[in-house]
Amino acid sequence: MPDLTFVLPHWLYWSGLAAFPLLAMALVRRQRLAGPRPAVTLAVGYLLLITAGFAGIHRFYVKSWRGVIYLPFVVAIVVANIESRASREVISAAESQVMIAQFDVDRARAAVDAGDEDAGAKLEAGRAELTRAEAAKGAAAATFDRWAGIARTVAIVIGILLLFDAIRLPALARLCNQREPAIPVPEPVAPPVAPARPASIVRHFETLSRWTGEYVAYWSVIAVFAYYYEVVARYLFNSPTNWVHESMFLMFGMQYLIAGAYAYLTDSHVRVDIFYARLSRRGRAATDLLTSVFFFIFAGTLLATGWVFLMDSVGVWEVSFTEWAIQYWPVKITIAVGAGLILIQGLAKMLRDLAILVAREA
Repeated sequence: MPDLTFVLPHWLYWSGLAAFPLLAMALVRRQRLAGPRPAVTLAVGYLLLITAGFAGIHRFYVKSWRGVIYLPFVVAIVVANIESRASREVISAAESQVMIAQFDVDRARAAVDAGDEDAGAKLEAGRAELTRAEAAKGAAAATFDRWAGIARTVAIVIGILLLFDAIRLPALARLCNQREPAIPVPEPVAPPVAPARPASIVRHFETLSRWTGEYVAYWSVIAVFAYYYEVVARYLFNSPTNWVHESMFLMFGMQYLIAGAYAYLTDSHVRVDIFYARLSRRGRAATDLLTSVFFFIFAGTLLATGWVFLMDSVGVWEVSFTEWAIQYWPVKITIAVGAGLILIQGLAKMLRDLAILVAREA
C-alpha cells in the first residue's frame, strides 16, 4: 500500500472546529422538522463506502450479508503491512551492517596497501561479512517487495468491488427501506420546570450556557473521524500521523473549558451532597448562596490567570513544539472564555437562588 503523507492544515483545523457544530445543529434541526426518516439513507451509505467501504461497512449498513466478502481482503492487507513493516526493519538493520562491513573492508585494504602483513586476513573477513550483509539486505528487500505487491493487488481488488458497489448502492438502499420501517424522530428533551420564574436576563444567561455546551458537544463527532483516520493510516497504510493525537487532545481541552458553564447549568459537576441533598429547595438555594463566594473567587481567579496566559501567548504567537506546530494562542483564549461563561452562569444561578428564596411557594 502507498504511504499517506496528508497533514491537516492549520486553517482547516480551526475552521472545522468553528463550522462543524453549526452544520451539525442545522442538520439535527432539519431532521426534526422533516419527521420520520427512512431506515437507511443514500448519503450515509456513500459516506460509509468512502470512509469504511474497504471493510464492507456500507454493505452491512444496507443489511447485505455480502459485506463479509471484504473482510478477508482487509485481513490480507493488515498481514501484508505487518510483514512489510518487519521487512523494512530488517532492511534498515542490513543497510547498517553493509555500511559497517564496507568501512572495515576499506580500512583493511588501506592497511594492505600500507604493507601491513596481518591486514590480509582482516580484508578477507571484511569482504565475507560484506557479502553476507548484502545478501541479507537483498533477501529482505525481496520479501518487502513481495508483501508490498500483495497489498497492492488486494487494494486493487477492493477498489474494483467498491466501484461496483457504488453503482449498486441506490438499489440496495431502496430494497432495505422496503423491508425496514421508518425511524421516528425522537422528541427533544424539555428542560426541567423551574420552581420560580426567573428574570429575563437569567433566561438569556442560561440559554447562552446551554447553546455553548451543545456547540462544543458536537466536537466529539470530529474525534470519531480523526481517530478513525489514524487507525486506517497506521494499520492499512503504514503511515502513522503526528497530528491526530495533538489535535484531539487540544480540542478536548478546549471543550472541557467551554462546557464548564453547561455542566454548572445542568448540575453535572461532582459534589459531596450528603447533607445538601436532605435540605429543602429553599435550604439548598440558601446554601448555594452562602457558598457562592468560593465559586466566584475560583472563577474570577481562573479568568484573571487565563487572561494573563492569553496575553503572553498572543504576544509571541505561541505554537506547539511538535512538527505540526499548531497555534497555541487560540487554545489559551478558551481559558478566558470558559471562565467568563462560568462566571455568567454563576451569576444566573445566584439570581435563580434568590428567586427561589423570595418565591411564595417553596
